[in-house]
Amino acid sequence: MDQQTTVFWSRGAPLVFLILWSSGFVFLKMGLAYAEPLSFLALRYALVVAVLLPVLLWVRPTWPQQARQWAHLAVVGVLLQAGYFSFTYLSLHHQMSAGGIALITSQQPILVGLLAPLVSSERVSAGRWAGLILGVAGALMVIVARPLGGEGVGALGVLYAILALMVITASTLWEKRFGTESHPVVANLVQYAIGFVVVLPLALWLEDGDIQWHAPGLWLSLAYLVVCNSIVAITLLLAMIRRGEVSRVSALFFLVPPGTALIALVLLAEELPLLGWTGIAVATVGIFLAMRY
Repeated sequence: MDQQTTVFWSRGAPLVFLILWSSGFVFLKMGLAYAEPLSFLALRYALVVAVLLPVLLWVRPTWPQQARQWAHLAVVGVLLQAGYFSFTYLSLHHQMSAGGIALITSQQPILVGLLAPLVSSERVSAGRWAGLILGVAGALMVIVARPLGGEGVGALGVLYAILALMVITASTLWEKRFGTESHPVVANLVQYAIGFVVVLPLALWLEDGDIQWHAPGLWLSLAYLVVCNSIVAITLLLAMIRRGEVSRVSALFFLVPPGTALIALVLLAEELPLLGWTGIAVATVGIFLAMRY
């Protein structure tokens, strides 16, 4: 690996991923104003598959040769695409705020840090634990400054957020333990197709299919989520997991709540009190420690 590539994966890729993932919560909240959650997710996956199919025919990548590679792609597709995103959408639909779901899922590094030694040879140092704890504290300060949810947030919203946390933790650990190199076009196409196959029947069964097709906000949200989140961010996430230690990569999620707050300030004019900005500073120190040690 040349020096420029090494610099990108150590510095550029985490920053790009953080921006794309954090802003995804803002665009997701925008889109759910025009469609029911599972219907919106199924539509998103259908568009991702439609985008990737021509790319597949043009690139003509090598397909997995072993059954275990196909099994791995299928498991990650079910956990990450069908599981994590479905629970995230449902949590937001049940009045959980974007900052609230970002906070709860940002606790993933703590679970990964506790469980990673059970599935791999990785050990988490004391310095990294200190960084992870500061990350939690900073994220909490951001959310305390702006409440977890709006009016009417209930147990279902919190439950779906916790389930999203559990599933993305399982997906990260599975990728670290069993992940194999696959062409990103093939991996994304297989996993999003599986997500679509799982989510669509649930949407048809549980929802009315109420989508405001003529709303510009719906298509703006979908365009961002399909290209920036579904393709670029997920590809970066899985690649970083394979190239680096899982707890270090997962620590990026501590900056998602502050990142979401910053992007919401710019795009939605949502102000953040002083306590929130203090939390951003604390989380930044934590992420520095977690990434350094």
